[in-house]
Amino acid sequence: MNKRLYVDFHILQTVPPSCINRDDTGSPKTAVYGGVLRARVSSQAWKHAMRAAFAENAQLDVGKRTKKAAELVKAQILALAPELDADKLAKKALENAGIKSDDKGTKALFFMSVAQAKALAELAVEGSADKKQYRDALKAVPSMDMALFGRMVADDPSLNYDAAAQVAHSISTHAVQNEYDYFTAVDDCQAEDNAGASHLGTVEYNSSTLYRYATVNVMELAGQLGAAQAAETVRAFGEAFLFSMPTGKQNTFANRTLPDAVYVTLREDQPVNLCGAFERAVPRSAQGYAAPSKAALAQYAQQMYSSFAEAPAQSFTVGSGLEVLAPAQTAKAMLDALEKAVRDALAGNEVG
Repeated sequence: MNKRLYVDFHILQTVPPSCINRDDTGSPKTAVYGGVLRARVSSQAWKHAMRAAFAENAQLDVGKRTKKAAELVKAQILALAPELDADKLAKKALENAGIKSDDKGTKALFFMSVAQAKALAELAVEGSADKKQYRDALKAVPSMDMALFGRMVADDPSLNYDAAAQVAHSISTHAVQNEYDYFTAVDDCQAEDNAGASHLGTVEYNSSTLYRYATVNVMELAGQLGAAQAAETVRAFGEAFLFSMPTGKQNTFANRTLPDAVYVTLREDQPVNLCGAFERAVPRSAQGYAAPSKAALAQYAQQMYSSFAEAPAQSFTVGSGLEVLAPAQTAKAMLDALEKAVRDALAGNEVG
C-alpha cells in the first residue's frame, strides 16, 4: 500500500499594476531571489483569500478563527435550550475543554468548526462535567479548512491539527521595480476661486507574472476527514487556489485576473516545488513574461523528472503552453478529473 500521496499545484498568473499584499510601510511585498528583486505575495494573504472563497460555497463546512469562540458555542446552546444561561454555559464549556478565556474572549485566535461548537453546546446543555468529553469534542470533526491549514492551541497542544496543505509565497518569475502613483482628490464643494486639490498622496505598486505553488498531503487529509471528504476537499482547495485573489488595494487597481497556465500533479514520493525554474529571472523581451515563464516551467519540470524526482503518477494542465507536460483541458474538467483521481487513489489505499 502506498502511504504517500501529494497533489501539487503550479500556477503562472499575470497581474497588472497592483498592490495586493502590503508590508508594514504600505509598499508591495518583495523578496530577493536569484540575486534580483521579485514581487511577492505572502502565503498568509493567499490562504486568507482561499478561506473567504470557501465561505462563499454553502456546501462546504468552514470553520471560524476568532477570539469570540464562546459566542459560537453560545449560539448553539441558544438553539438547543434558549431558557438556559447560555453565556455562562458557553464559557464553562470552553474552560472544561482547556481553553482559557475572559470577558474579552480567548487569549489568542481559536479555530473551531460548527460541529465542534455544537458538540460543546450539547455537553453543556446535558450538564456534563467530564473534561475529557469536552476535549474530545474539540478534537473531533474538524472543518475542511482546519484540516487543510492546521490549528495551533497554546493552552493544550493535544488539540492541535497538523496542516495537510502548504502554500508557498508567490514570487514573480522576473525582476521587478516598484513604482509610485501620484494622485490628487478634489473637494466637490470647494469655492469656485479654489483650483487646488484637497488631498495629495502616493500609492506604491508593481506588476508581475507570478509563480504560485501549493501542495496537499492527501493521506494526512484523509486521516482527518475520511477518504470521500478528502477528495472533495482537494477539489475545493484547487478551485479556491486557482480563482481566489487577495483583496489589497483591489478598489484602486481592479487587478482581479485569472491564471495564464495551471499544472497539477499527483505525486507518490514527495511534493516538488518548481520555483527553481525561475532562479534565473526571466529576461525582459517583446514576448512579455508569461510565455517565456511557461517555457521555463515546462523545461525545468522535465529536467527534474530526468534527474532528481520521479515523474508524477498523473498530471493535468489548464491553459496553453504546458501541453508538453500533460494535455490541456478546461479548469472545470481538470478539477473533475483531479477529484476522481484522488478518490480512486484513496480507494486503492483503503483510507478512511
